[in-house]
This record gives sequence, structure tokens and C-alpha cells, in this order.
Amino acid sequence: MVILAYIIYRVTIYNKPIYGDDIMNKRILKVSPLTESSFYILLSLQNPLHGYGIIKKVERLTNNRLKLAAGTVYGAINTLLKNKLIELTDERNGIRGKKYYRATVLGKKRIYHEIDRLREMINNGINEIGDYYE
Repeated sequence: MVILAYIIYRVTIYNKPIYGDDIMNKRILKVSPLTESSFYILLSLQNPLHGYGIIKKVERLTNNRLKLAAGTVYGAINTLLKNKLIELTDERNGIRGKKYYRATVLGKKRIYHEIDRLREMINNGINEIGDYYE
């Protein structure tokens, strides 16, 4: 909730990028836009999780609208690892044989970028055709 409030504050008051230097911005844009699956996987990895934990967290976040298959999750994990948006972590919570992943700083900045991109799309849609809920 605090992160969402900060993003809304930053966009409405300052409207300035928070991603850092130009090199960081280029790395973020290189992997843009994220697929819906990759977005939710990356979002779920703000705290360390293993593959099955990711699947369950994404189901909770989307109220069971998005059900990820193991192949989708591990394919996305490989891409996110390759692009340095997530990393393997040693935090295994006592469970042997499971690999735990978490978002990197770049991954967290990529989430902010994606939220800004989606917010722009929503605002443009509302500006052009009106608010669906009015």
C-alpha cells in the first residue's frame, strides 16, 4: 500500500522518473513491456519464493483469474534471470531442494516502470472515450 501511495504521489506531484541513470533506464526499456505473466511473477517476488509459491501468490493476487502452469513460470523465471530482474537467493526457509527467487533492484524498478506505463494507457483510454464507471 505504501508503494502504491508513493507511486501515485510521484506521478501526480512530480511526474519525474525514479529509475536512476540513463544506463538503468536503457536496461529497463530493453525488457519492456512485460507480459502479464512476467509482470505478476516479478511482482510476486518482492519477497523470496519458490516456483510453486509463485503460482499460488499470482493466483491470490489475481483472485484466481490468472492460473500459471509450471512451464510458463519456469520459462519466465529463466528470462527474468537472464535480464537480471530476479536472482536466486539462499533464503530457503528450511526447505531443501527448492530454489528460491527474489526481485533485484533492477526488477523492482522495472515494476515501477510497468505501473507507470499501464497507468498512462489507462489515463489515455479514459481521456479518449470517458471513464467506464461514470
